[in-house]
Amino acid sequence: MIRLEKLTQKFGDRTLLGEVDLHVATGAFHFLTGPSGAGKTTLLKLCYGELMPSSGKVSLFGNSLAQMSRDQLAETRRRIGVIHQDCRFLDHLSIVENVALPFTAAGRAVPESDLRELLVWVGLEAQAGALPPTLSGGERQRAALARAVIAAPEVVLADEPTGNVDWEMSLRILSLLIELNRMGTAVMIATHDLNLIRSAKAQVSARVLRISERRLQSAGADL
Repeated sequence: MIRLEKLTQKFGDRTLLGEVDLHVATGAFHFLTGPSGAGKTTLLKLCYGELMPSSGKVSLFGNSLAQMSRDQLAETRRRIGVIHQDCRFLDHLSIVENVALPFTAAGRAVPESDLRELLVWVGLEAQAGALPPTLSGGERQRAALARAVIAAPEVVLADEPTGNVDWEMSLRILSLLIELNRMGTAVMIATHDLNLIRSAKAQVSARVLRISERRLQSAGADL
C-alpha cells in the first residue's frame, strides 16, 4: 500500500533521512522508533503525502506521489487515517462534529449509525457533545483515533498516540489499534515507549523499525 524507495529527505543542508526503503503492506503492524529529532514524524508525513521527498520515490496504493494531481492526492489520503501527535481539533465544534470532519470537509453525508458505533467503540459516547478543551488527554487521544478511522481507512499512521497519557490509558489505546489491525487495517505507530512495543508484541505480530543515523533499520530482537 505504502512504499518508500531510496528516499532521502533534506532540510536545507541537513540530511534527516537517507536511502530509506519501507513497505507497509495490507494488514501489517509496524512500530517506528528512534531518538527525538531522528525523523519519525517526517517519515510519517512522507507516508501520507504531506511532504515530498528530496529524492527517491513514494508510492501510495501503487501510484507515484510525484505524479498525483491535487485531487488524486486528496482522494488517496482518504484511504489513510492519521493520528497527529498534537491531536488537532476545532475547539468550537463538539467531539462528534470533530470526529465526523473527514466526511463533512469532503461534502459527504455522515453515516450517523456508524458514527454512534464508533464513539461507543472508543468509549466516548457520553462525551459526544463536549468541546475538545474539556476533555482529558486520554479522551482526546481516543477522539483522534475515532476521527482517523471514521472513513474506514486501509492504513492508520499514529504519531506518538500514547505520548501524553498514563500507562493504563496507553494500553487501552493500544488495544483499540490492535483490534483495528485484526480487522485488516494496516497500522504504523511512531513511539518512544519501548514498554508499549513489548506489550504489543505479546499480542500481535509487529515489526519494529528504528531510525538511526538517518537510516531505517529493523530492531530485530533488541527489544
